[in-house]
Amino acid sequence: MVKAIRVHELGGPEVLKWEDVEIGEPKDGEIRVKIKAIGLNFIDVYFRKGVYKVSAVPYTPGVEAAGVVNAVGPGVTGIKVGDLVAANVMGAYAEEQILPAEKVVPLPSSIDPILAASVLCKGMTAQYLLRRCFKVEPGHTILIHAAAGGTGSLLCQWANALGATVIGTVSTKEKAAQAKDDGCHHVIIYKEEDFVTRVNEITSGKGVEVVYDSVGKDTFEGSLACLKLRGCMVSFGQSSGTPDPVPLSAIAVKSLFLTRPTMKHYNVTRDELLEAAGEVFANVESGFLKVRVNHTYPLSQAAQAHADLESRKTSGSVVLIPDGC
Repeated sequence: MVKAIRVHELGGPEVLKWEDVEIGEPKDGEIRVKIKAIGLNFIDVYFRKGVYKVSAVPYTPGVEAAGVVNAVGPGVTGIKVGDLVAANVMGAYAEEQILPAEKVVPLPSSIDPILAASVLCKGMTAQYLLRRCFKVEPGHTILIHAAAGGTGSLLCQWANALGATVIGTVSTKEKAAQAKDDGCHHVIIYKEEDFVTRVNEITSGKGVEVVYDSVGKDTFEGSLACLKLRGCMVSFGQSSGTPDPVPLSAIAVKSLFLTRPTMKHYNVTRDELLEAAGEVFANVESGFLKVRVNHTYPLSQAAQAHADLESRKTSGSVVLIPDGC
């Protein structure tokens, strides 16, 4: 038996329950990992609320964790007990987790579990958004919402390094300072000024090549308005709620492109997974990406961490630590 967070019904943070669960032994092609750190992501909130569907209830939430292999099932090669690994697989809010060996990535010696748990999912999200979904190039002007969040912070740093002019939106002056430090050339505090008007001023009416929008309902229409002719709207989250339906005429006005990407569709094969994770870890090791682990909570207090994330009390990465680690 190990401790884990379990969800028996969909709802608010209060549905996250700290319980005993049976873990068992790894089967063919599986490994068991003693979790050292768990990344908190908005996708965890989406599953908890029912925005994204889980296969069955009750379930253990969490899609990002790092730890030490403590058992290896039959047929597994290249992984041994004692190895440090990380994975983006549902069920991470637990002291131990059974994982498909093909879904884990090895950790470089310089990347500890807390750092890995704070950057793997968010870093791989930034990687596919900037390098494959819409390929950001020198000279592009881009808009990133929630620029001080875990993914937003990495997007700003990476886009700046790629030679783009980065515009970011945030909710407070404190978050504006962080976004500036992360490479935003222009920071908009959306509670104090209209971001559409400000983007129009910054770009002299031309608009931006691409908008990376993880906010959803509150920003969606404005994001479309910020795009230049043939611009690309990348909607990859909905922290404020699901956007209203968009008529084709809304994107025909400027011949816009609209995509709602999902990371799993950009990392279908193991080669794609290892390449994406390897690029993220290499950029962290070289100092190309600075990971902000701004908040840690005991895993048993996951409900409080969720409440703080939803109320925008956090910035950077949030990590849950299993009790006793």
